[in-house]
Amino acid sequence: MLAIGGVVCVFIMVFGGYILAGGNIMPIIHHAPLELMTILGAAVGAFLIGNDMVVVKKTLSGFGKIFKGPKWGGDDYRDLLCLMFLLAKTLKTKGAMVLESHIENPEESAIFSHYPKILEDHFAIEMICDTLRMISMNMDNPHQVEDMLEKQLEKHHHEALGPSHAVQGLADALPALGIVAAVLGIIKTMGSISAPVEVLGEMIGGALTGTFLGVFLAYGFFGPFASRMKAIEDEDFQFYCIIRDMLVAHLQGNAPQVSVEIGRGRVPTYMQPNFLELETALGEIPPEVTA
Repeated sequence: MLAIGGVVCVFIMVFGGYILAGGNIMPIIHHAPLELMTILGAAVGAFLIGNDMVVVKKTLSGFGKIFKGPKWGGDDYRDLLCLMFLLAKTLKTKGAMVLESHIENPEESAIFSHYPKILEDHFAIEMICDTLRMISMNMDNPHQVEDMLEKQLEKHHHEALGPSHAVQGLADALPALGIVAAVLGIIKTMGSISAPVEVLGEMIGGALTGTFLGVFLAYGFFGPFASRMKAIEDEDFQFYCIIRDMLVAHLQGNAPQVSVEIGRGRVPTYMQPNFLELETALGEIPPEVTA
C-alpha cells in the first residue's frame, strides 16, 4: 500500500508541479508513446541480454514483493521460534531416533505440519532437516556447522539479490537510453531544418521528452523499485539467520529455552515478540504436536 502511494505521489508532484508552473502537458502525452517504445523497448532488450532466464523470472515475481512487502511477518517469526524450540527439545529429551521420523518426512511430521507456511518454504525446511540429520550423525562441532550454514546462507542470499541488482542495472541504463531517444529526435529534427519554427519547436520538444522520460523512470521508479526489492530480501534473510543461530546455540549445549531466546533476539525489532508473548505461544502448542 505504501509503494502504491509513493507511485501516485511521484506522478502528482512531477506532473502537477509542471502544470501549475504553466506547462502544457499535451506535447508530453503526444510524444510519450513512441519515446517510451524506444526507451523501454531498448531497456527490456538490454535486460534480457544481461540476465539469464532464472533472474528474469525472479525479477518478474519480485515486482509483486514491492507491493506485498516481506514474506515473513511477526506471527511467522513467532512460529519459527516455536518450531525450533520443539525440534531442539525433542532432540534433547527424546534423542535422535525420535527426531529422525520428523526430519526424514517433514510433510508427515506433526511438528512441521503445525506450521504450514514454514513447511512450504523449501529452503528453510531443507536447511533445518539437513543440519539436524548431520547433527544426528555426530557432526556436532558448532564452528563447523556454523561455517557450513553461513556458506549456504551466503549463496542463497546472493541468488535472492539477483533481481534487485538486475533492476538497479536497468535504472542505471534508463537515463542513457533516454538520451539515445533524444538524439534520434534531434537527428529527425535536423532532417527538417527548413520547416517552420512551430514545427521545429514541436519536434525538439518531442526529442526532449525522451530525455525526460529516461531520467523520470530511472530515478522516480526503477531505482526505488530496486532498493525496495533489496530491502525486502535483506529483511526476509533474517528469518534464515534465526534458524542458523538457534541450531548453533543448540550445538553449543544451551537448553531449548536459551536457544529460543537467542533466536528471539535476532527477530527484526518491530516484529519481535516479547518474552511473555513467546512463553504464551509455547504454552499454547497442542499436546498432540509435542507427543
